[in-house]
Amino acid sequence: MELNLLKYFTGYKISIINQFVPPPYGGGNQFLLALKKWVKKAGYDIGPNKIGINTKYVLFNSFNFDMNWLSKKLKKKKYSTVHRVDGPIALYRGENIDLDKRIVDFNRSYADYTIFQSNYSYNEHINLGFLFDDNKIKIIQNAPDPDIFNSENRKEISKQTKIKIIATSWSSNIRKGQETYEWIDKNLNFKKYDFTFVGNINAKFKNIKIISPKKSEDLASILRDHDIFLTASQNDPCSNAVLEALACGLPVVYFNSGGHPEIVRQAGYSFSKNEEIIDLIKKVVHNYNDLQNKIIVPDIQNVANQYLELFHCD
Repeated sequence: MELNLLKYFTGYKISIINQFVPPPYGGGNQFLLALKKWVKKAGYDIGPNKIGINTKYVLFNSFNFDMNWLSKKLKKKKYSTVHRVDGPIALYRGENIDLDKRIVDFNRSYADYTIFQSNYSYNEHINLGFLFDDNKIKIIQNAPDPDIFNSENRKEISKQTKIKIIATSWSSNIRKGQETYEWIDKNLNFKKYDFTFVGNINAKFKNIKIISPKKSEDLASILRDHDIFLTASQNDPCSNAVLEALACGLPVVYFNSGGHPEIVRQAGYSFSKNEEIIDLIKKVVHNYNDLQNKIIVPDIQNVANQYLELFHCD
């Protein structure tokens, strides 16, 4: 309590401005919790939503904060600022671009540097007509917390039993792949495969098993007990769900959209139509060890260092 009261007045040297929510919650929330943990491990004074006399660096996330409050803070004193931009929101939510306009307007007014989570995200902002100073742009992918999401003690695939496929999503937005999962529920051979969905979805399945959202440690354990990760989300800039699955050793079958190709690289296969999925699952099983060996996951400490470099932290 005393420390929290002190920080209320002094602030953190590095302040992350974001509406943090205890897990389970969305991917951006999960990543920023991991980032805060690993920057702190590196010896920096970092914390959430406190700007005071000790604050020198401010990282603000997308639109997940009170813009009026932060704008007043940033007008009072010059801080080194970095804005982590998401989206475009309009594309993955299926809405108009008003929110993206607010994000970009705030960015232009207050950000010294801008982080995009993927080349896809940056390029789509440009395609929507938003312009940025290329000298102040950095592409930095998200990274999962390796203390939680890792392949240690994971179950080995067995072709003698059912192949276990999994999908996860905190958001129930239909663009997270609901229609594809409904197609899979009707068309996958459930005598040969099990399919589990962990998270929130507005659908009822006959064959797919639904598990409610889980905290990260439990989710990681469930992922390690499966063989293949499948995602049908659309226009996801840098899916934490995919990164967490890869970190747990799962090759990925993914909808060819958003930042998925940049994240998965050679560790899985993409589909453009639902009818391609079953053959791709078979292909993953056939090439399983080779795909596993091609998994590359961003290192959270390296990612944290890239954020710190933008601040020129002392």
